[in-house]
Amino acid sequence: MAEQVIKRGVPSDRVHVIPNWSDDEQISPISHDDNLLRREWRLDGKFIVGYSGNLGRAHEFHTVLAAAEELKANSRIVFLIIGGGKKLDKLAYCVKQRGLERGFRFVPYQDRNLLRHSLGAADVHWLSLRPELEGLIVPSKFYGIAAAGRPVVAITASNGEIARLVRQHDCGVVIEPGDTKALVRALVMLSTDEDKRTAMGTSARAMLDAHFSRRHAFERWQRLLDAI
Repeated sequence: MAEQVIKRGVPSDRVHVIPNWSDDEQISPISHDDNLLRREWRLDGKFIVGYSGNLGRAHEFHTVLAAAEELKANSRIVFLIIGGGKKLDKLAYCVKQRGLERGFRFVPYQDRNLLRHSLGAADVHWLSLRPELEGLIVPSKFYGIAAAGRPVVAITASNGEIARLVRQHDCGVVIEPGDTKALVRALVMLSTDEDKRTAMGTSARAMLDAHFSRRHAFERWQRLLDAI
């Protein structure tokens, strides 16, 4: 976004970037055995591909839907959608039309006090952003996923901000929107390689602790306001 406004004539010395952050104190990694919601939702023995939050105009779900169709014979893989948004009903409709109900679970937003458990219920999380919107918005759910210590499947432009962070910190995989085959390969790999999955989740949390904690954000705001 800084690049966008500088291109439009704002002097670079007047542009300051403070990245998004997450409540790293409230949200922290939790084991499946200790997860209240995973037990309540009867997800034991399943590989859970999670989505948490708003599914709106800026996002696309067709890549995930197509991958779910290719993976429907694998009863272990379940797509867990937690939240709402303009496109959620459309996704649920497409799931039903394609006969994929067995591979999807839809649950509403959870109480904030349960956020650690709802984010931790998944083994990996996917997020998406339409490539033409890079530099205008960013999927802030990325930081909550990292706080929960889970790998990220970023369905975004390969040169976007989230994609760069995922590659830089080795905390997930990047999939170009529409590349169903790559997404299927990534999900199969993550579902069968627990060590890789654990390492990516650990890297995600380490990235957050080093760069995107709430304390880091406050310090950046303090430096900016002091300078002004």
